[in-house]
Order: sequence, then C-alpha cells, then structure tokens
Amino acid sequence: MKKRLLAALCLCAAGTALAGLHPGDAAPPSLGVGLGGKGVKLAHSAGLVTVVTFWATWCAPCRRELPLLEGLQRAGWGRVQVVAVNIDDRDAFRAIARRLSSLALQVTHDEGNRVQQAYGVKGIPHTVVIGRDGRVLLEVLGYGEDSIDEILEEVNEELAAK
Repeated sequence: MKKRLLAALCLCAAGTALAGLHPGDAAPPSLGVGLGGKGVKLAHSAGLVTVVTFWATWCAPCRRELPLLEGLQRAGWGRVQVVAVNIDDRDAFRAIARRLSSLALQVTHDEGNRVQQAYGVKGIPHTVVIGRDGRVLLEVLGYGEDSIDEILEEVNEELAAK
C-alpha cells in the first residue's frame, strides 16, 4: 500500500491528454523523433516486445527509472526494444541529447506532444508494454519497485509466449 501511494505521488504533470490505452488496444504507430532527427515508428521494432516510457529531465522518478530500463534493454537485446520518449521542450532536449547517445535504449523526442496525446499520457513516468503483435499488454503510471516488477513480469511473460 505504501509503495503504491508513493508511486501515485510521483506522477508529474505532463499536460493534457486523451483517454489512455487499454490492454488489447493497437499501440499508436509513432514514437517521436530519434536523436538522428528521423521519425521512430513502432513498426521499427516489429516482432520485439516494446517498452515505451515517457519521461523528462526535471522528473526525479523518471531519472530513477531510466537506468533500470537501460538494463532491461541490454538484457533483452534482440528480443526487447525500450523507447524512452522525452517530453521536455526542444531546447532542453537538444541540450541533453548528446549525453543520451551512449544509451542502448532508443531515445526519442515528442515534438508537439503528438505522441503523448496518442498514448493518453496524463503524468510521467508513464510506461506502456507492447506485445510482439503491436498490441498493448500493460500500462503503468508512476514509478516504484512494484511498477518495475510488473513491467519485467509482463515482458518475461510475452517473451515466454509462443
């Protein structure tokens, strides 16, 4: 109970958004603009379990979550794709982009908040696990040990499924 309350308190405002996704929904195709300036699409990770997290540099829970998701990316190489969608303004994103280029996970920027709106993001961190078929498996709002465990469990279940 205490951990869930802390996770709920860690939600940071991310602006207005549409209704959230539900398990079984087709995930929106766009994942933002990558560090090289090209659009990143969900189709680029077809056949992989995709974990999409929305984050910002000013969000302390996001900064704690990213290294764990980086570990997931490294451990799941070739089977899992983690995409970290940054929601900072363009100047803030450009200021940190060079430091993010060494990460194994894919870093994108949500220019114009279109990806946030498509995914129904209401607060961050906001993480969505997408199955190999492109359908939403799990949506997690906030950060905590329970949420990371839930994400890992869902990823492992999808990887074990035929």
